[in-house]
Amino acid sequence: MSGVWDRIIGDQLDPAVALVVVTGLLAFVAVATDAVWWRARNVITIVHEAGHAATALATGRRLTGIRLHSDTSGLTLTVGRPEGAGMIATLAAGYLSPSLLGLVGVVVLASGLVTIALWVAVAALLAMLTLIRNAYGVLSVVLTGLVIGLVAWYAPASAQAAFGYAATWFLLIGGIRPIAELYRHRRRAPTAWTDADHLAYLTRAPALAWITLFALSTIAALAIGAWLLLT
Repeated sequence: MSGVWDRIIGDQLDPAVALVVVTGLLAFVAVATDAVWWRARNVITIVHEAGHAATALATGRRLTGIRLHSDTSGLTLTVGRPEGAGMIATLAAGYLSPSLLGLVGVVVLASGLVTIALWVAVAALLAMLTLIRNAYGVLSVVLTGLVIGLVAWYAPASAQAAFGYAATWFLLIGGIRPIAELYRHRRRAPTAWTDADHLAYLTRAPALAWITLFALSTIAALAIGAWLLLT
């Protein structure tokens, strides 16, 4: 049993500055390179929809399903009041969730609890899997959970640390690009019904104001996260 427990807890390592910088650069390249981004973006979509789902549950709404699509879009279906603070929070959570989870990752790395955090992520993905309602979504969640589980079980502490830093950087940096894509999408298709448009309908604040809020929040999260990671 002690061997299993050691794999769950993992070792704690103080990272070298080079590790933090290199993983940050790799995450930036993954987000900035289209060929890589359109595959890695599935992770951001999973976190985006998980954010909708978790906030819906926290505000008393009932989840009926989550769909993840091959074009990296997603949809979380809930039942409850069609307006009010709970609905607004649920809609706003999606674009903010990757950056917020990235900040959680910074805290985890500072606490030296990378292995435990990896297993928590696997458990969260298993819970999410029960809500997935399409085959591509099942495949995306299973593969993501499998990768994280393999790293948590087999990788040495140094590799887990590198994975943790790369994932944290990717969430912090990758949380920004979907908002730029949202802005461009609305310019090309002004009649599109996005999270920002739904929020505009509920709050009477312009969709552009919500997009600006998302952008400023994610940029601030990256700035804070980067400062903490590098110092």
